[in-house]
Amino acid sequence: MTARILVIRHGQSTWNADGRWQGTEDPPLSTLGVRQAHMAAAALGTFDLVAASNLERASVTATIIANESGIGPVVTDPDLAERFAGDFQGLTRVEIEERFPGFLADGRRPANYETNESVAERAVGALARIAAEIGEDGTALVVSHGGVIHTLEEIAGVSRESRLANLGGRWFEVGPSVFRAGEDVLLVDADAVTVPGQI
Repeated sequence: MTARILVIRHGQSTWNADGRWQGTEDPPLSTLGVRQAHMAAAALGTFDLVAASNLERASVTATIIANESGIGPVVTDPDLAERFAGDFQGLTRVEIEERFPGFLADGRRPANYETNESVAERAVGALARIAAEIGEDGTALVVSHGGVIHTLEEIAGVSRESRLANLGGRWFEVGPSVFRAGEDVLLVDADAVTVPGQI
């Protein structure tokens, strides 16, 4: 009675390459990010639906994959967007340390940083809508963001020790009263993966 949904992180963006926290800011894919999306398309099978965050780095990744797989159009949903990172947005880790000394080391966030509860509510809602659309035993690909995937994993009881690589993600089983984490996925080989940037 469940749908299977693969939720992956977008390809590398220009701000990932610069090490800047993105949040809801909207930088484009880097040249490497475009290449990663093409590589991911070659590694994937077919899906009943492809969906994405409305942010460019996710929607363009999804469109490249959908076009190469013959699936589409891509459905965009702002509830799949990255969390609002508040005053961290646009800053590198060095700049955050200068403006907010000790915050990163202590795991603190600015007051206007979107909560895990808010991210979970909207992201789970988006996946539930997708599951209802594709139906029992359907499959969907969702291109979203690292912070969203980490939050989904947490509420499903899965712990990830390191940052999620671009084009990495996880399968989820979604249905009425069901939300379970499945297998971890990395769609591009190690040579195409840079050290992940900030969210």
